[in-house]
Amino acid sequence: NTNPGRASRTAELVTMETTMETVKQRVLTTDAALQTDLDTMWLCLGAILVFFMQTGFAMLEVGTVNKKNTSNILLKNVLDASVGSIVWWLTGYGIALGGAIDSYGFIGSTHFALNTDDFAGQGYSYGMWLFQWAFAATTATIVSGAVAERCTFTAYITYSILLTGFVYPVVVCWGWNTTGWASAWKSVDDDENPLLMGCGVIDFAGSGVVHMTGGVAALVGSALLGARKARQPVAGGPLVELPSDYAPEYGPIFQTLGTLVLWMGWYGFNGVSTLYIVNYGLVAAKTMVTTTIAAGTGAVTTLFVGSLMDGKTDGQYTLKLGNVQNGLLGGLVAVTASCSVIEPYAAFVIGFLSCFVYLGAVKTLDALRIDDVVLAIPVHLFCGCFGVIMAGLFATKENYANAYYSDRADDCAGVFYGGNGCSLAAGVVFILSIIAWVGAWSCVVFGGLRNMGLLRVEEHVEEEGMDKVGRHDKFVAMTR
Repeated sequence: NTNPGRASRTAELVTMETTMETVKQRVLTTDAALQTDLDTMWLCLGAILVFFMQTGFAMLEVGTVNKKNTSNILLKNVLDASVGSIVWWLTGYGIALGGAIDSYGFIGSTHFALNTDDFAGQGYSYGMWLFQWAFAATTATIVSGAVAERCTFTAYITYSILLTGFVYPVVVCWGWNTTGWASAWKSVDDDENPLLMGCGVIDFAGSGVVHMTGGVAALVGSALLGARKARQPVAGGPLVELPSDYAPEYGPIFQTLGTLVLWMGWYGFNGVSTLYIVNYGLVAAKTMVTTTIAAGTGAVTTLFVGSLMDGKTDGQYTLKLGNVQNGLLGGLVAVTASCSVIEPYAAFVIGFLSCFVYLGAVKTLDALRIDDVVLAIPVHLFCGCFGVIMAGLFATKENYANAYYSDRADDCAGVFYGGNGCSLAAGVVFILSIIAWVGAWSCVVFGGLRNMGLLRVEEHVEEEGMDKVGRHDKFVAMTR
């Protein structure tokens, strides 16, 4: 006979087990949701920091241009983010991070205008969109600083839309899309969509994707625009130093504030490029440390080496504020590709060497008679290219495993740490591809605008200032 007491206790145990299992499932569900929410907020925090870099760019440019062009350059800085938000929503994000398997990793074909049919409308997905939009706006701002003080508003709008909505997103697809042809983020290496050189390019936060793209466009634009009259008084002649009173008296203040704001924003730029914070705290923190070391080293080295290169004036060496500022930015750009896969000592080496890359690039531009208002080309193009190469040399196996994938860390580590050189080779291919792609489209856009007489403002407008109300481009920047 069945014992009623025992049967009752058995039923109670079954009920307790069921309840405990239910609680366990709820805890697991809550834990997973909490992790997703933390990762989402991590992306949103990064987006805010990177977006705040627009303030840094604006300050830096206002402190560099002549005060008669102040409103014009500020207008373009605001529009970089504003226009960028629209075109990134319509086409940019889809081309960059949409499904690209059908194009063999060349261009995305889904997620346009955040289409709900193929866009996963979760918090994390929206956080990713916001974070990547802030990067896109940065790319356009790199160009606007280089071509300032003589580029028409029509030309600005044209290249800004094309760069943010098409040219830059394609490069993002190549380097960061999980099916991009050059991406190291692919989890599987298969015959239909193989890893480039078996590894993909190490460009963690965008020395190539962001900075080289903006730098190549800036180079082509500046070359086709020609130099400012203040820097090249005789057409076709050598570039001259700007008059001492060219920049406004408040220039050094805004330049310094802008540089420091950019440095702060770079912690979002590099650190939050982990894309997750749950289980990625070590990678994020170490990334910020290497970013800091490279920035400081680049600043100090460029300050003193630049002074030595300039020689003595009245028997003394001169320490220039511009050298420390751009040296800092050059160090940041150079470490952006490798920030998550290197040791702190390597960040010091990269920051130190970036000084010579930057200073050499400045001399090269002068020799080629290319006028770059904020020296964006040496900082972003040359130091960005250098940074991609350094990632293929200094990436350690352990750091690569933590930031990317452990199963191929032995092969894809940097050459200096026993890697087989495939990451370095992939970096070279990626660099050449960016130069070809962005350079070709920039030639089409800027060259076409120049042939139509829409690229450069008239000479009297440049002399009187682009803030002055008058007809020069159908559009003008007013101070109020």
